Amino acid sequence: MRGRQVFMETLLAHGVDRIFGNPGTTESPLLDSLLDYPQIQYIVHLHEGIAVGAANFYAQASGKTAFVNLHVAPGLGNGIGMIYGALKNSSPMVVTAGQQDTRLRLRDPVLGHDLAAMAAPVTKWSVQVEHADELGPILQRAFKIANEPPAGPVFVALPINVMEQETNIAAGKPAHIFPASRPDPAGIEAMAQLIVAAKNPTIVAGDEVARAGAVEALEKLVERIGASVWFEGLRGRNAFPTDHPAYRGTLAFDTTGLAMQFSDTDLVLLVGGPFFEEVWYAFGRPFPPGCKVLQIESAPSRLAYNFAVDAGVIGDVGAALEALWQATTGVNGAAVRERHDAFRTQKEQESAAQKARVQKAWSRTPTSMARALAEIRNGAPADVIVVDETITANLDLFKTFSFAGADDYYSGRGGGIGQGLAGAIGVAVAEPGRPILCLSGDGSSMYSIQALWTAAHHDLPIVFVILANREYRVLKHNIDAYRQRFDVKSNKPYMHMDLRGPMMGFVDMAKGMGVDGTHITRAEDIQAAVAAAFKSGKPHLIEIEIEGKR
Repeated sequence: MRGRQVFMETLLAHGVDRIFGNPGTTESPLLDSLLDYPQIQYIVHLHEGIAVGAANFYAQASGKTAFVNLHVAPGLGNGIGMIYGALKNSSPMVVTAGQQDTRLRLRDPVLGHDLAAMAAPVTKWSVQVEHADELGPILQRAFKIANEPPAGPVFVALPINVMEQETNIAAGKPAHIFPASRPDPAGIEAMAQLIVAAKNPTIVAGDEVARAGAVEALEKLVERIGASVWFEGLRGRNAFPTDHPAYRGTLAFDTTGLAMQFSDTDLVLLVGGPFFEEVWYAFGRPFPPGCKVLQIESAPSRLAYNFAVDAGVIGDVGAALEALWQATTGVNGAAVRERHDAFRTQKEQESAAQKARVQKAWSRTPTSMARALAEIRNGAPADVIVVDETITANLDLFKTFSFAGADDYYSGRGGGIGQGLAGAIGVAVAEPGRPILCLSGDGSSMYSIQALWTAAHHDLPIVFVILANREYRVLKHNIDAYRQRFDVKSNKPYMHMDLRGPMMGFVDMAKGMGVDGTHITRAEDIQAAVAAAFKSGKPHLIEIEIEGKR
Protein backbone atom coordinates (compact mmCIF):
# COMPACT_ATOMS: atom_id res chain seq x y z
CA MET A 1 0.00 0.00 0.00
CA ARG A 2 1.03 3.62 -0.38
CA GLY A 3 2.11 5.91 2.43
CA ARG A 4 -1.03 8.01 2.18
CA GLN A 5 -3.16 4.92 2.78
CA VAL A 6 -1.15 4.07 5.88
CA PHE A 7 -1.59 7.67 6.99
CA MET A 8 -5.39 7.65 6.65
CA GLU A 9 -5.78 4.20 8.18
CA THR A 10 -3.69 5.30 11.17
CA LEU A 11 -6.02 8.25 11.73
CA LEU A 12 -9.05 5.98 11.70
CA ALA A 13 -7.38 3.54 14.08
CA HIS A 14 -6.70 6.37 16.54
CA GLY A 15 -10.27 7.65 16.45
CA VAL A 16 -9.65 10.76 14.35
CA ASP A 17 -12.87 11.88 12.68
CA ARG A 18 -11.93 15.54 12.08
CA ILE A 19 -8.94 17.18 10.46
CA PHE A 20 -8.45 20.91 11.05
CA GLY A 21 -6.51 22.35 8.15
CA ASN A 22 -5.70 24.80 5.42
CA PRO A 23 -5.02 23.04 2.11
CA GLY A 24 -1.92 23.38 -0.03
CA THR A 25 -0.08 21.63 -2.84
CA THR A 26 2.12 19.39 -0.70
CA GLU A 27 -1.03 18.22 1.10
CA SER A 28 -2.47 16.81 -2.15
CA PRO A 29 -2.08 13.16 -1.06
CA LEU A 30 -4.18 13.80 2.05
CA LEU A 31 -6.79 15.93 0.29
CA ASP A 32 -7.12 13.51 -2.60
CA SER A 33 -7.61 10.63 -0.15
CA LEU A 34 -10.51 12.22 1.72
CA LEU A 35 -13.08 11.02 -0.82
CA ASP A 36 -12.09 7.46 0.06
CA TYR A 37 -12.50 8.12 3.79
CA PRO A 38 -15.91 9.77 4.31
CA GLN A 39 -15.67 9.00 8.03
CA ILE A 40 -13.19 11.86 8.35
CA GLN A 41 -14.47 15.44 8.07
CA TYR A 42 -12.09 18.18 6.96
CA ILE A 43 -12.73 21.49 8.77
CA VAL A 44 -11.57 24.18 6.33
CA HIS A 45 -9.83 27.32 7.57
CA LEU A 46 -8.55 30.36 5.70
CA HIS A 47 -5.42 30.68 7.83
CA GLU A 48 -3.22 28.05 9.44
CA GLY A 49 -3.20 29.77 12.82
CA ILE A 50 -6.98 29.50 13.02
CA ALA A 51 -6.85 25.79 12.16
CA VAL A 52 -4.46 25.18 15.06
CA GLY A 53 -6.42 27.44 17.44
CA ALA A 54 -9.64 25.60 16.64
CA ALA A 55 -7.95 22.22 17.12
CA ASN A 56 -6.53 23.33 20.47
CA PHE A 57 -9.97 24.08 21.89
CA TYR A 58 -11.49 21.04 20.15
CA ALA A 59 -9.04 18.82 22.04
CA GLN A 60 -10.10 20.43 25.30
CA ALA A 61 -13.83 20.23 24.60
CA SER A 62 -13.94 16.76 23.03
CA GLY A 63 -11.39 14.95 25.16
CA LYS A 64 -9.91 13.56 21.94
CA THR A 65 -6.54 14.01 20.28
CA ALA A 66 -6.92 16.84 17.78
CA PHE A 67 -5.39 16.43 14.32
CA VAL A 68 -4.13 19.34 12.21
CA ASN A 69 -2.73 19.56 8.68
CA LEU A 70 -0.81 22.69 7.63
CA HIS A 71 1.06 23.74 4.52
CA VAL A 72 4.89 23.72 4.31
CA ALA A 73 7.18 26.32 5.91
CA PRO A 74 5.10 29.54 5.69
CA GLY A 75 1.96 27.68 6.74
CA LEU A 76 3.68 26.10 9.70
CA GLY A 77 5.09 29.51 10.56
CA ASN A 78 1.57 30.95 10.51
CA GLY A 79 0.50 28.28 12.98
CA ILE A 80 3.45 28.48 15.39
CA GLY A 81 1.85 31.05 17.72
CA MET A 82 -1.27 28.94 18.13
CA ILE A 83 0.83 25.78 18.62
CA TYR A 84 2.48 27.64 21.49
CA GLY A 85 -1.00 28.25 22.92
CA ALA A 86 -1.82 24.55 22.62
CA LEU A 87 1.41 23.69 24.42
CA LYS A 88 0.48 26.03 27.27
CA ASN A 89 -3.06 24.60 27.29
CA SER A 90 -1.69 21.04 27.50
CA SER A 91 -3.89 20.05 24.55
CA PRO A 92 -3.19 16.62 23.03
CA MET A 93 -2.66 17.38 19.36
CA VAL A 94 -0.87 15.94 16.35
CA VAL A 95 0.14 18.72 13.96
CA THR A 96 1.31 17.75 10.48
CA ALA A 97 2.46 19.73 7.49
CA GLY A 98 3.07 18.74 3.92
CA GLN A 99 6.75 18.91 2.97
CA GLN A 100 8.41 19.26 -0.40
CA ASP A 101 9.69 16.18 -2.26
CA THR A 102 12.82 15.00 -0.44
CA ARG A 103 14.59 14.64 -3.79
CA LEU A 104 14.46 18.45 -4.03
CA ARG A 105 16.16 18.90 -0.66
CA LEU A 106 19.51 20.04 -2.09
CA ARG A 107 17.87 22.38 -4.62
CA ASP A 108 16.35 24.73 -2.04
CA PRO A 109 12.80 24.39 -3.41
CA VAL A 110 10.09 27.02 -3.15
CA LEU A 111 8.44 26.97 0.31
CA GLY A 112 11.09 24.55 1.54
CA HIS A 113 12.68 24.61 5.01
CA ASP A 114 13.51 22.34 7.94
CA LEU A 115 9.96 21.97 9.28
CA ALA A 116 10.88 19.73 12.20
CA ALA A 117 13.39 22.32 13.42
CA MET A 118 10.81 25.10 13.08
CA ALA A 119 8.24 23.26 15.19
CA ALA A 120 10.59 21.81 17.81
CA PRO A 121 10.58 24.75 20.28
CA VAL A 122 6.78 24.70 20.70
CA THR A 123 6.08 20.96 20.62
CA LYS A 124 6.77 17.91 22.76
CA TRP A 125 8.30 16.04 19.80
CA SER A 126 9.07 17.11 16.24
CA VAL A 127 10.08 14.80 13.40
CA GLN A 128 10.03 14.36 9.62
CA VAL A 129 9.02 11.05 8.03
CA GLU A 130 11.83 10.03 5.67
CA HIS A 131 10.27 6.91 4.12
CA ALA A 132 6.80 5.39 3.92
CA ASP A 133 8.02 2.53 6.11
CA GLU A 134 8.22 5.06 8.97
CA LEU A 135 4.73 6.51 8.61
CA GLY A 136 2.84 3.99 10.74
CA PRO A 137 5.40 3.80 13.57
CA ILE A 138 6.00 7.57 13.71
CA LEU A 139 2.30 8.44 13.78
CA GLN A 140 1.68 5.80 16.43
CA ARG A 141 4.42 7.33 18.56
CA ALA A 142 3.10 10.85 17.88
CA PHE A 143 -0.32 10.01 19.32
CA LYS A 144 1.32 8.40 22.36
CA ILE A 145 3.59 11.36 23.13
CA ALA A 146 0.82 13.91 22.56
CA ASN A 147 -1.23 12.27 25.31
CA GLU A 148 1.48 11.66 27.90
CA PRO A 149 1.03 14.01 30.88
CA PRO A 150 1.33 16.88 30.61
CA ALA A 151 -0.32 16.49 27.20
CA GLY A 152 0.58 18.76 24.32
CA PRO A 153 1.21 19.11 20.58
CA VAL A 154 3.65 17.04 18.54
CA PHE A 155 4.68 17.75 14.96
CA VAL A 156 5.19 15.45 11.96
CA ALA A 157 6.44 16.65 8.56
CA LEU A 158 5.07 14.67 5.59
CA PRO A 159 7.09 14.92 2.34
CA ILE A 160 4.81 14.55 -0.68
CA ASN A 161 6.88 11.77 -2.26
CA VAL A 162 6.95 9.78 0.99
CA MET A 163 3.16 9.83 1.04
CA GLU A 164 3.21 8.21 -2.40
CA GLN A 165 5.87 5.57 -1.67
CA GLU A 166 4.95 1.90 -1.39
CA THR A 167 5.32 0.15 1.95
CA ASN A 168 4.47 -3.19 3.52
CA ILE A 169 4.30 -1.74 7.03
CA ALA A 170 0.67 -1.28 7.92
CA ALA A 171 -0.96 1.45 9.95
CA GLY A 172 -0.07 1.60 13.62
CA LYS A 173 -2.70 0.72 16.17
CA PRO A 174 -3.31 2.78 19.30
CA ALA A 175 -1.85 1.42 22.49
CA HIS A 176 -4.46 0.72 25.15
CA ILE A 177 -2.73 2.50 28.01
CA PHE A 178 -4.23 3.09 31.43
CA PRO A 179 -2.04 5.94 32.68
CA ALA A 180 -4.12 7.06 35.66
CA SER A 181 -1.88 6.10 38.57
CA ARG A 182 -2.86 5.89 42.22
CA PRO A 183 -1.10 8.37 44.50
CA ASP A 184 1.42 7.14 47.06
CA PRO A 185 -0.53 6.49 50.31
CA ALA A 186 2.38 7.86 52.34
CA GLY A 187 2.22 11.14 50.40
CA ILE A 188 -1.54 11.39 50.87
CA GLU A 189 -1.17 10.77 54.61
CA ALA A 190 1.52 13.46 54.88
CA MET A 191 -0.74 15.92 53.05
CA ALA A 192 -3.74 14.99 55.16
CA GLN A 193 -1.89 15.63 58.42
CA LEU A 194 -0.84 19.10 57.26
CA ILE A 195 -4.36 19.91 56.03
CA VAL A 196 -5.98 18.78 59.28
CA ALA A 197 -3.58 21.04 61.22
CA ALA A 198 -4.20 24.08 58.97
CA LYS A 199 -6.25 27.00 60.27
CA ASN A 200 -6.89 28.68 56.91
CA PRO A 201 -6.15 26.43 53.91
CA THR A 202 -6.57 27.47 50.29
CA ILE A 203 -6.47 25.57 47.00
CA VAL A 204 -5.30 26.74 43.59
CA ALA A 205 -7.25 24.70 41.04
CA GLY A 206 -5.42 24.22 37.74
CA ASP A 207 -6.81 23.13 34.39
CA GLU A 208 -5.86 19.53 35.03
CA VAL A 209 -8.73 19.30 37.53
CA ALA A 210 -11.16 19.93 34.67
CA ARG A 211 -9.33 17.69 32.17
CA ALA A 212 -9.29 14.83 34.67
CA GLY A 213 -13.03 15.14 35.31
CA ALA A 214 -12.25 15.89 38.95
CA VAL A 215 -14.35 19.01 39.59
CA GLU A 216 -16.79 17.14 41.81
CA ALA A 217 -13.94 15.47 43.71
CA LEU A 218 -12.39 18.88 44.36
CA GLU A 219 -15.73 20.30 45.50
CA LYS A 220 -16.19 17.40 47.91
CA LEU A 221 -12.73 17.96 49.39
CA VAL A 222 -13.38 21.69 49.75
CA GLU A 223 -16.59 20.99 51.64
CA ARG A 224 -14.76 18.69 54.04
CA ILE A 225 -11.67 20.78 54.80
CA GLY A 226 -13.10 24.30 54.51
CA ALA A 227 -10.58 25.58 51.97
CA SER A 228 -11.03 28.58 49.71
CA VAL A 229 -10.37 28.10 45.98
CA TRP A 230 -8.51 30.28 43.47
CA PHE A 231 -7.90 30.06 39.73
CA GLU A 232 -4.69 31.12 38.04
CA GLY A 233 -4.73 34.41 36.15
CA LEU A 234 -4.65 32.50 32.87
CA ARG A 235 -6.69 29.32 32.74
CA GLY A 236 -8.20 27.32 29.93
CA ARG A 237 -10.98 25.49 31.74
CA ASN A 238 -13.38 25.80 34.65
CA ALA A 239 -11.99 23.70 37.50
CA PHE A 240 -14.49 24.61 40.25
CA PRO A 241 -18.07 25.96 40.40
CA THR A 242 -17.75 29.73 40.40
CA ASP A 243 -21.00 30.21 42.33
CA HIS A 244 -19.67 28.12 45.23
CA PRO A 245 -19.12 30.24 48.37
CA ALA A 246 -15.51 29.02 48.62
CA TYR A 247 -14.58 30.36 45.18
CA ARG A 248 -12.37 33.42 45.66
CA GLY A 249 -11.56 34.49 42.11
CA THR A 250 -8.48 34.95 39.97
CA LEU A 251 -4.89 35.16 41.14
CA ALA A 252 -2.58 38.06 40.37
CA PHE A 253 0.12 38.10 37.71
CA ASP A 254 3.05 38.93 39.99
CA THR A 255 4.55 37.69 43.24
CA THR A 256 3.54 40.82 45.16
CA GLY A 257 -0.10 40.40 44.21
CA LEU A 258 -0.03 36.68 44.94
CA ALA A 259 1.52 37.30 48.35
CA MET A 260 -1.30 39.71 49.21
CA GLN A 261 -3.93 37.18 48.17
CA PHE A 262 -2.26 34.40 50.17
CA SER A 263 -1.36 36.63 53.14
CA ASP A 264 -3.89 35.13 55.55
CA THR A 265 -3.45 31.47 54.61
CA ASP A 266 -1.25 28.92 56.34
CA LEU A 267 -1.51 26.16 53.72
CA VAL A 268 -1.72 26.25 49.91
CA LEU A 269 -2.60 23.16 47.91
CA LEU A 270 -1.64 23.45 44.22
CA VAL A 271 -3.54 21.03 41.99
CA GLY A 272 -2.83 20.29 38.34
CA GLY A 273 -1.05 23.25 36.77
CA PRO A 274 2.25 25.02 36.03
CA PHE A 275 1.89 27.58 38.87
CA PHE A 276 2.32 30.45 38.14
CA GLU A 277 2.34 32.37 34.84
CA GLU A 278 3.52 35.83 35.86
CA VAL A 279 3.61 39.02 33.79
CA TRP A 280 5.78 41.23 36.01
CA TYR A 281 8.85 40.41 38.06
CA ALA A 282 8.63 41.01 41.79
CA PHE A 283 11.09 39.89 44.43
CA GLY A 284 10.14 37.25 46.97
CA ARG A 285 7.82 34.28 47.30
CA PRO A 286 4.06 34.22 46.86
CA PHE A 287 3.55 32.32 50.11
CA PRO A 288 3.73 33.89 53.60
CA PRO A 289 6.37 32.72 56.09
CA GLY A 290 5.48 29.39 57.64
CA CYS A 291 2.88 28.58 54.99
CA LYS A 292 2.84 24.91 54.03
CA VAL A 293 2.83 24.21 50.29
CA LEU A 294 1.37 20.99 48.89
CA GLN A 295 1.10 19.92 45.25
CA ILE A 296 -0.72 17.25 43.25
CA GLU A 297 0.34 16.59 39.65
CA SER A 298 -0.18 13.86 37.08
CA ALA A 299 3.34 14.37 35.70
CA PRO A 300 6.58 14.47 37.71
CA SER A 301 7.97 17.26 35.51
CA ARG A 302 5.61 19.78 37.10
CA LEU A 303 5.94 18.67 40.70
CA ALA A 304 8.00 21.12 42.81
CA TYR A 305 9.21 22.74 39.59
CA ASN A 306 8.98 26.35 40.76
CA PHE A 307 8.60 25.92 44.52
CA ALA A 308 9.85 23.49 47.12
CA VAL A 309 6.84 21.68 48.57
CA ASP A 310 6.18 20.28 52.01
CA ALA A 311 4.39 17.34 50.44
CA GLY A 312 4.01 16.48 46.77
CA VAL A 313 2.10 13.63 45.15
CA ILE A 314 2.18 12.27 41.61
CA GLY A 315 -0.95 10.52 40.44
CA ASP A 316 -4.29 10.87 38.74
CA VAL A 317 -5.70 14.17 39.96
CA GLY A 318 -9.17 12.79 40.62
CA ALA A 319 -7.83 9.77 42.49
CA ALA A 320 -5.54 11.96 44.58
CA LEU A 321 -8.35 14.35 45.54
CA GLU A 322 -10.58 11.42 46.44
CA ALA A 323 -7.81 9.88 48.54
CA LEU A 324 -7.29 13.20 50.34
CA TRP A 325 -11.01 13.40 51.07
CA GLN A 326 -10.91 9.95 52.63
CA ALA A 327 -7.77 10.77 54.66
CA THR A 328 -8.96 14.09 56.14
CA THR A 329 -11.69 12.76 58.43
CA GLY A 330 -9.86 14.23 61.42
CA VAL A 331 -10.39 17.85 60.38
CA ASN A 332 -12.07 20.10 62.96
CA GLY A 333 -15.71 20.20 61.89
CA ALA A 334 -16.60 23.31 63.87
CA ALA A 335 -13.70 25.25 62.38
CA VAL A 336 -14.67 24.11 58.89
CA ARG A 337 -18.27 25.26 59.39
CA GLU A 338 -17.00 28.61 60.62
CA ARG A 339 -14.86 29.03 57.50
CA HIS A 340 -17.75 28.07 55.22
CA ASP A 341 -19.97 30.62 56.98
CA ALA A 342 -17.31 33.25 56.37
CA PHE A 343 -17.12 32.24 52.70
CA ARG A 344 -20.88 32.66 52.30
CA THR A 345 -20.80 36.06 53.93
CA GLN A 346 -17.93 37.17 51.71
CA LYS A 347 -19.71 35.83 48.63
CA GLU A 348 -22.84 37.79 49.48
CA GLN A 349 -20.79 40.95 49.99
CA GLU A 350 -19.01 40.48 46.65
CA SER A 351 -22.31 39.89 44.88
CA ALA A 352 -23.79 43.03 46.40
CA ALA A 353 -20.69 45.02 45.46
CA GLN A 354 -20.91 43.84 41.85
CA LYS A 355 -24.60 44.75 41.65
CA ALA A 356 -23.78 48.20 43.00
CA ARG A 357 -20.93 48.52 40.50
CA VAL A 358 -23.21 47.59 37.62
CA GLN A 359 -25.89 49.96 38.83
CA LYS A 360 -23.44 52.82 39.17
CA ALA A 361 -22.25 52.27 35.61
CA TRP A 362 -25.72 51.50 34.23
CA SER A 363 -26.33 54.73 32.35
CA ARG A 364 -22.84 55.47 31.13
CA THR A 365 -22.30 56.10 27.42
CA PRO A 366 -20.66 54.30 25.70
CA THR A 367 -21.88 51.21 27.54
CA SER A 368 -19.81 50.12 30.51
CA MET A 369 -18.23 46.67 30.42
CA ALA A 370 -20.12 45.73 33.57
CA ARG A 371 -23.53 46.49 32.05
CA ALA A 372 -22.65 44.98 28.67
CA LEU A 373 -21.83 41.66 30.28
CA ALA A 374 -24.95 41.77 32.46
CA GLU A 375 -27.12 42.33 29.37
CA ILE A 376 -25.31 39.57 27.44
CA ARG A 377 -25.87 37.15 30.31
CA ASN A 378 -29.58 37.99 30.38
CA GLY A 379 -29.91 37.33 26.66
CA ALA A 380 -27.91 34.09 26.50
CA PRO A 381 -29.36 30.61 27.10
CA ALA A 382 -28.92 29.14 30.57
CA ASP A 383 -26.78 26.25 29.27
CA VAL A 384 -24.49 28.40 27.14
CA ILE A 385 -20.80 27.55 26.76
CA VAL A 386 -18.59 30.62 26.96
CA VAL A 387 -15.41 30.82 24.89
CA ASP A 388 -13.58 33.70 26.48
CA GLU A 389 -11.06 36.23 25.23
CA THR A 390 -12.31 39.29 27.05
CA ILE A 391 -8.95 40.06 28.76
CA THR A 392 -9.71 43.40 30.51
CA ALA A 393 -13.40 42.48 30.90
CA ASN A 394 -12.53 39.11 32.42
CA LEU A 395 -13.16 40.11 36.02
CA ASP A 396 -16.62 41.40 35.13
CA LEU A 397 -17.26 38.21 33.16
CA PHE A 398 -16.60 35.99 36.17
CA LYS A 399 -18.68 38.21 38.44
CA THR A 400 -21.60 38.10 35.97
CA PHE A 401 -21.62 34.54 34.62
CA SER A 402 -21.59 31.40 36.76
CA PHE A 403 -19.74 28.35 35.49
CA ALA A 404 -20.68 25.11 37.19
CA GLY A 405 -18.96 22.39 35.19
CA ALA A 406 -15.65 21.83 33.45
CA ASP A 407 -17.28 22.11 30.03
CA ASP A 408 -18.99 25.46 30.59
CA TYR A 409 -15.94 27.64 29.94
CA TYR A 410 -12.92 27.62 27.59
CA SER A 411 -10.09 30.07 27.17
CA GLY A 412 -6.51 30.22 25.95
CA ARG A 413 -3.32 30.04 27.96
CA GLY A 414 0.10 31.48 27.27
CA GLY A 415 -1.05 35.06 26.70
CA GLY A 416 -1.13 35.00 22.89
CA ILE A 417 -4.22 36.80 21.60
CA GLY A 418 -6.55 35.68 18.82
CA GLN A 419 -7.37 32.33 20.42
CA GLY A 420 -11.01 33.16 21.14
CA LEU A 421 -12.63 33.29 17.70
CA ALA A 422 -10.50 30.39 16.47
CA GLY A 423 -11.17 28.35 19.59
CA ALA A 424 -14.92 28.83 19.32
CA ILE A 425 -14.82 26.88 16.05
CA GLY A 426 -13.24 23.90 17.81
CA VAL A 427 -15.68 24.01 20.73
CA ALA A 428 -18.66 24.20 18.36
CA VAL A 429 -17.39 21.16 16.43
CA ALA A 430 -16.92 19.22 19.68
CA GLU A 431 -20.21 20.33 21.29
CA PRO A 432 -22.85 20.47 18.53
CA GLY A 433 -25.72 20.17 21.00
CA ARG A 434 -24.99 23.22 23.13
CA PRO A 435 -25.15 26.98 22.38
CA ILE A 436 -21.75 28.64 22.02
CA LEU A 437 -21.04 32.25 23.01
CA CYS A 438 -17.67 33.65 21.97
CA LEU A 439 -16.68 36.85 23.78
CA SER A 440 -13.75 38.80 22.41
CA GLY A 441 -12.27 42.26 22.40
CA ASP A 442 -11.97 44.05 19.08
CA GLY A 443 -8.16 43.99 19.07
CA SER A 444 -7.96 40.27 19.85
CA SER A 445 -10.57 39.34 17.27
CA MET A 446 -8.55 40.77 14.40
CA TYR A 447 -5.88 38.11 14.88
CA SER A 448 -8.32 35.40 13.78
CA ILE A 449 -11.26 37.19 12.16
CA GLN A 450 -11.19 34.70 9.26
CA ALA A 451 -12.74 32.18 11.69
CA LEU A 452 -16.10 33.75 10.79
CA TRP A 453 -15.83 32.27 7.30
CA THR A 454 -15.26 28.79 8.72
CA ALA A 455 -18.30 29.20 10.99
CA ALA A 456 -20.43 30.09 7.96
CA HIS A 457 -18.90 27.43 5.72
CA HIS A 458 -19.59 24.64 8.22
CA ASP A 459 -22.84 26.19 9.52
CA LEU A 460 -21.67 26.40 13.14
CA PRO A 461 -24.26 28.37 15.17
CA ILE A 462 -21.79 30.40 17.22
CA VAL A 463 -22.76 33.82 18.56
CA PHE A 464 -19.66 36.00 18.35
CA VAL A 465 -19.79 39.10 20.55
CA ILE A 466 -17.13 41.72 19.89
CA LEU A 467 -16.69 44.17 22.77
CA ALA A 468 -15.43 47.15 20.80
CA ASN A 469 -13.63 49.76 22.88
CA ARG A 470 -11.48 50.83 19.90
CA GLU A 471 -8.23 50.32 21.77
CA TYR A 472 -5.71 47.82 23.08
CA ARG A 473 -6.96 48.48 26.59
CA VAL A 474 -4.77 45.87 28.25
CA LEU A 475 -1.67 47.55 26.81
CA LYS A 476 -2.72 50.87 28.31
CA HIS A 477 -3.04 49.21 31.70
CA ASN A 478 0.32 47.53 31.21
CA ILE A 479 2.15 50.70 30.23
CA ASP A 480 0.77 52.31 33.38
CA ALA A 481 2.17 49.37 35.34
CA TYR A 482 5.49 49.59 33.49
CA ARG A 483 5.90 53.28 34.31
CA GLN A 484 5.12 52.64 37.95
CA ARG A 485 7.33 49.57 38.33
CA PHE A 486 10.35 51.07 36.61
CA ASP A 487 9.82 54.55 38.05
CA VAL A 488 9.34 56.12 34.62
CA LYS A 489 8.05 59.65 35.10
CA SER A 490 5.76 60.27 32.17
CA ASN A 491 2.57 62.00 31.19
CA LYS A 492 2.93 60.91 27.58
CA PRO A 493 -0.11 59.62 25.68
CA TYR A 494 -0.57 55.93 24.91
CA MET A 495 1.29 55.48 21.63
CA HIS A 496 -0.17 53.19 18.92
CA MET A 497 -2.77 51.66 21.23
CA ASP A 498 -5.93 53.16 19.74
CA LEU A 499 -7.90 51.48 16.95
CA ARG A 500 -9.83 54.46 15.56
CA GLY A 501 -8.02 55.45 12.42
CA PRO A 502 -9.80 54.02 10.50
CA MET A 503 -12.64 52.59 12.56
CA MET A 504 -13.14 48.85 12.07
CA GLY A 505 -16.56 47.69 10.96
CA PHE A 506 -17.07 44.19 12.30
CA VAL A 507 -20.58 43.76 10.93
CA ASP A 508 -19.29 44.56 7.45
CA MET A 509 -16.40 42.13 7.86
CA ALA A 510 -18.79 39.42 9.02
CA LYS A 511 -21.12 40.03 6.09
CA GLY A 512 -18.20 39.62 3.71
CA MET A 513 -17.59 36.18 5.16
CA GLY A 514 -21.20 35.02 5.11
CA VAL A 515 -22.15 35.80 8.71
CA ASP A 516 -25.03 38.10 9.64
CA GLY A 517 -24.26 40.83 12.12
CA THR A 518 -25.74 43.41 14.47
CA HIS A 519 -24.08 46.67 15.52
CA ILE A 520 -25.19 47.95 18.92
CA THR A 521 -24.56 51.37 20.39
CA ARG A 522 -27.30 51.39 23.05
CA ALA A 523 -27.03 49.12 26.10
CA GLU A 524 -30.78 48.53 26.21
CA ASP A 525 -30.59 46.75 22.83
CA ILE A 526 -28.02 44.14 23.87
CA GLN A 527 -30.20 41.54 25.58
CA ALA A 528 -32.72 41.25 22.75
CA ALA A 529 -29.98 41.11 20.11
CA VAL A 530 -28.18 38.28 21.91
CA ALA A 531 -31.41 36.32 22.36
CA ALA A 532 -32.32 36.76 18.68
CA ALA A 533 -28.85 35.67 17.55
CA PHE A 534 -29.12 32.40 19.46
CA LYS A 535 -32.68 31.86 18.24
CA SER A 536 -31.54 32.14 14.62
CA GLY A 537 -29.58 28.89 14.83
CA LYS A 538 -26.93 30.41 12.57
CA PRO A 539 -23.54 31.98 13.18
CA HIS A 540 -24.05 35.62 14.10
CA LEU A 541 -21.75 38.49 15.07
CA ILE A 542 -22.77 41.22 17.50
CA GLU A 543 -20.56 44.29 17.75
CA ILE A 544 -21.15 46.24 20.97
CA GLU A 545 -19.69 49.70 21.43
CA ILE A 546 -18.29 49.85 24.99
CA GLU A 547 -16.33 52.39 26.95
CA GLY A 548 -12.56 52.62 26.75
CA LYS A 549 -10.04 53.01 29.52
CA ARG A 550 -11.31 55.45 32.12
